[in-house]
Amino acid sequence: MTDFSTWDILRNLLMAVRWTVVLSLVAFAGGAVIGLLVLLMRISRRAPARRAAWAFIEVFQGTPLLMQLFLAFFGLALFGVEIPAWLAAGLALSLWSGAYLAEIWRGCVEAIPKGQWEAAGCLSLGHLQQMRYVILPQALRIAIAPTVGFVVQIIKGTALASIIGFVELSKAGTVITNATFSPFTVYALVALIYFALCWPLSRYSRYLERKLNVAHRH
Repeated sequence: MTDFSTWDILRNLLMAVRWTVVLSLVAFAGGAVIGLLVLLMRISRRAPARRAAWAFIEVFQGTPLLMQLFLAFFGLALFGVEIPAWLAAGLALSLWSGAYLAEIWRGCVEAIPKGQWEAAGCLSLGHLQQMRYVILPQALRIAIAPTVGFVVQIIKGTALASIIGFVELSKAGTVITNATFSPFTVYALVALIYFALCWPLSRYSRYLERKLNVAHRH
């Protein structure tokens, strides 16, 4: 049996980290686009758009991410659509992220004082113009902290992509464990790497939240 040093294990895990980071970026970028569209539908003056957005959010927040990954990968195959694991993972995580980001951002939009909406209305701006020029720029400032905090959840959520065969950090840990028979060492290193990815973002999110609260008090 080939002996693996701790450095050998760590080096192979670090090679897999790039795919965790790439998948996280894809999920966040895709989720941001989807989330913004769902947000605009959620606060639309048209009832069908609001109902469609509500249904989308309920479905993706009310079902496990693991099931969504299964459906994206295996479900499409039932209709003769074969997609690679990375594409299925990116699609499922983007839709899941979009549902949560839409609700996070809706809360930020609703936090804008009613007077700002009334002032925008006095300028004879349409609903989309009010959102673009008055409401969203203010909501963006409020949304930064919770959005950064949610990125941590996206990073941790990428671990579930291993179930459909996408080789990211968690899947690499399983493969290396099977080769080295050193589960404690491997998963301890996996946990440390996840901590190194998530802890700075968590700290930065709390810093932004404190900074925003101080700014509001002044």
